[in-house]
Amino acid sequence: MFSGKTEELIRRIKRAVYGKQRVQVFKPKLDDRYDETQVVSHSQLKLVSTPIERAEEIFYHLSADTQVVGIDEVQFFGPEVVQVCEALANKGLRVICAGLDQDYQGRPFEPMPQLLAVAEYVTKELAICVVCGNPANRSQRLVSRGERVVVGAAGAYEARCRKCHVAEPTEATPPQALKLFD
Repeated sequence: MFSGKTEELIRRIKRAVYGKQRVQVFKPKLDDRYDETQVVSHSQLKLVSTPIERAEEIFYHLSADTQVVGIDEVQFFGPEVVQVCEALANKGLRVICAGLDQDYQGRPFEPMPQLLAVAEYVTKELAICVVCGNPANRSQRLVSRGERVVVGAAGAYEARCRKCHVAEPTEATPPQALKLFD
């Protein structure tokens, strides 16, 4: 979080629009932090989008003349989004996705590993660690919740580097596994 993923998505979509390409943007309905229908970055850049619950809904909303599809917060769509993105790309559309590759515990956030594997291009944006100022690739959850997905922004999460991130042990991860790297 706070690395500029959504800003980069918006930038790329705007460049496609400048290039006179027909674009459509989708976002998960559950992400209504800043707006129910628009994709909005933390710095308040905005882009018109279609909120959907499931990735397959993209096919129902897709215009015949669309050339570029943008998907924000792609990690919230589950494993089916990989097949949807591949089907869109196989039809000749450019697909631009933005999402978290790790959850708040620093573990791979499905379906991102699969999307990264099938993507032609991957750009990993890093935030700045709020503790030490180094590049940050993790999201430190500041609120205590049991579920993996808690939609939130400032106040709920902050950017941390590997060294400053504090992972919470779970039943699936024994505490000794948290100290694999020094």
